[in-house]
Amino acid sequence: MTPEADDRTPGPPERTASDSSGALPPTANPYARTYPNGPFTVVEVSGEIDLATAGLLAEHLDAATSRPGPDVLVDLRHVGFFDCSGLRELCRADTRARERGGRLRLVSDTPRLHRLLRAARLLHRFPPLAHIPEPEPKPE
Repeated sequence: MTPEADDRTPGPPERTASDSSGALPPTANPYARTYPNGPFTVVEVSGEIDLATAGLLAEHLDAATSRPGPDVLVDLRHVGFFDCSGLRELCRADTRARERGGRLRLVSDTPRLHRLLRAARLLHRFPPLAHIPEPEPKPE
């Protein structure tokens, strides 16, 4: 027996090219917020990232990698739990950034996340930075 359309739980709204233009970052949520820091777009992640919350992170990663040549820093220093759902979103966003001539880097000083990246064989793809780099001063 198939459920009626009325019985289905609605999922997140589909994103289209018009709403991922990069003009405005998505609204902050309990798991991610986006802000500019010099030439970087910082996606600050917090809480527990798992199957139930990875979509909220994906909104921010999609917006951050939507422009040509994105330079995205994903700050994971405030994450308490991160599973393969979050890794999938990071890989997806990294691929998207590279396709657009940019890059995506992780900021993490947590050995637990480093072990996860090593176990998933992603440490070479995402060598974590210990802190957010200072933007270089503009020449006068």
